[in-house]
Amino acid sequence: MNKSAKIWMNGELIDWIDAKIHILSHVVHYGSSTFEGIRCYDTLKGSAVLFLDEHIKRLRDSSKIYRIEIPYSEKELKEAIIATIQANNFKVCYIRPLVYRGQGALGVNPHRASIEVAIATWEWGTYLGEDVLETGVDVRVSSWTRPAPNTLPSWAKAGGNYLNSQLIKMEALMDDYAEGLALDVNGYVSEGSGENIFVIRDGIIYTPMSGQSILPGFTRHAVMHIAKQQGYEVRETLIPREALYVADEVFLTGTAAEITPVRSIDKYPIGNEKRGPITEALQNEYLKIVQTGEDPYNWLTFL
Repeated sequence: MNKSAKIWMNGELIDWIDAKIHILSHVVHYGSSTFEGIRCYDTLKGSAVLFLDEHIKRLRDSSKIYRIEIPYSEKELKEAIIATIQANNFKVCYIRPLVYRGQGALGVNPHRASIEVAIATWEWGTYLGEDVLETGVDVRVSSWTRPAPNTLPSWAKAGGNYLNSQLIKMEALMDDYAEGLALDVNGYVSEGSGENIFVIRDGIIYTPMSGQSILPGFTRHAVMHIAKQQGYEVRETLIPREALYVADEVFLTGTAAEITPVRSIDKYPIGNEKRGPITEALQNEYLKIVQTGEDPYNWLTFL
């Protein structure tokens, strides 16, 4: 990965090489962390962070679910993010706020562990590969399912939750796919290893419900909003696996993935095996906002 000059840790900007934790930190042993992935875009109106308020609110919500009390206010965290971007002289970058349990406890009970906070920024291009926003990606349905409700809280963006995502992603890559799609405990479509999914059939846009072991993403929300503004019908509903194979268009959404078309699933061609017209229309509107800075929805925070 591309290193930057500074990382914010517990209230201070320090050199990248000095951003270290102890091997006996609780997070190393039990995955006890919450985090966010945020993008800063270089728009025609200047650098701007997308969904900054929403990401910081979710970071606090995720931490609350796991009984982690962040020792900084939302305002302080947002100011720290902007300060870190500016300290690294970035116009465009990826942002990773991280809250984790440090030293003080090494049993499953984490309450004696310290709460640490870090913010890193770095340059990161297209998540699933170059040119995929137009050409699309090949994906497979994973043999790994999403955790059942009341096992792990899927609404929390927590480190330990992503062990499941790693299994899905590694399996896909080993079989020469760009990404894996997970089903929920009942066999319905859930999400990718790090993206939400949309399925288009006969002009109607379908996406899994927020209770289906998905992380309800902000790009997902943005796409649903844009689609309705453009006159498309959007349905949050159960999607059976076979619906993927007969879809006209399929695309993935996420902060890192943005809006990425899917050209095949399990070697079934999707549409014309490239970006479809509805996907392109939604993608164009989304990218116009983050590229020009013309933001009718107040999704951008300018530096």
